[in-house]
Amino acid sequence: MSGFPRDQAAIVGIGATEFSKNSGRSELRLAVEAVTAALAEAGIDPAEVDGLCTYTMDNNPEIEVFRNIGGRELRFFSRIHYGGGAAGAPLQQAALAVSAGIAGVVVCYRAMNERSQYRFGSGYTPPPLPTAESAHYGYYVPFGLMSPASWVAMAARRYMHEHGATSEDFGRVSVVCRKHAASNPRAWFYQQPITLEQHQASRWIVEPLHLLDCCQESDGAVAIVVTSSQRARSLRQTPVLIRAAAQGAADDQQMMTSYYRRDITRLTEMELVAAQLYAQSGLAAADIDAAILYDHFSPFVLPQLEAFGFAGRGQAKDFIREGNLELNGRLPTNTHGGQLGEAYIHGMNGVAEGVRLVRGTSCNQVPGAANVLVTAGTGVPTSGVILARPE
Repeated sequence: MSGFPRDQAAIVGIGATEFSKNSGRSELRLAVEAVTAALAEAGIDPAEVDGLCTYTMDNNPEIEVFRNIGGRELRFFSRIHYGGGAAGAPLQQAALAVSAGIAGVVVCYRAMNERSQYRFGSGYTPPPLPTAESAHYGYYVPFGLMSPASWVAMAARRYMHEHGATSEDFGRVSVVCRKHAASNPRAWFYQQPITLEQHQASRWIVEPLHLLDCCQESDGAVAIVVTSSQRARSLRQTPVLIRAAAQGAADDQQMMTSYYRRDITRLTEMELVAAQLYAQSGLAAADIDAAILYDHFSPFVLPQLEAFGFAGRGQAKDFIREGNLELNGRLPTNTHGGQLGEAYIHGMNGVAEGVRLVRGTSCNQVPGAANVLVTAGTGVPTSGVILARPE
């Protein structure tokens, strides 16, 4: 099997709308605003765009986005399934298309009015006609497992039982994310840090998840421009190389309800992504300078740390207690505030922060960050990328 085209594609522009709870405009307008902002930052004319990548959950057809930015010839377009698990995969598709010569400029985007128009955190509603994907919820919904928080709570409780983690260990993740968000003017929770005591006092959603263990519901859009590394050198922004990109689904994978595995305290799909990323990049955990770890729910940050080798099995709680997610720690994490603190744009805003860290422009910059890990999705088929500074 041929390898990923390491360092052959680069991110040259990022763009975003404001993050809010009521954008006051359509999702299409949000998408167009983010895409045009990303292209302007890169110094690329919209007429040069010939590729678009997004999520199956995005409500903006590629041809509508393309038409509204003033596109001319669209040669490549693709969509990735599985919601939050998708964020790294559009970059993988874009890098493959660019390196193969199928497209010259590919824009990855995600736009959503997920607070004002619809809410992912509400209870499960079956589709009008049953599908293979929806059928398995029949085993869980009648017994009260009706929402993403409840699905994650099952695995989180088992992790606590097996490894001695506590609600406070999950809370430490939330506290760090909110601390970073508090100094990020783009974040919804700008200047609003929390304490561990406030986390513990927040109301239960589904035990062992408190309100402050759960990500936001946000309106907004983010776009990422990808082109060849060769062309990137002549553009206005410092190129950020896509050193590795991978997707993964593993043993008895289900949509956030993979309860029939031998060990539900592990994220075996993320372990698969980790193995691919390290093999493609030639890097190891020791080489990663900072991380953007998918934090739709704080408990799943812990098994991600273990999947990527930053902590041993069951030892992520100790890694976090030692302050390693802080800016001065071993692995500064979610420096933008994450989905808990900045916004929930299905992880695409995390990719943008990874770009800023490599460029050296994050509001919570990690000095000398040369290799940044970005993950997407937990409990679903996942993806991830390693972004790197040109040598």
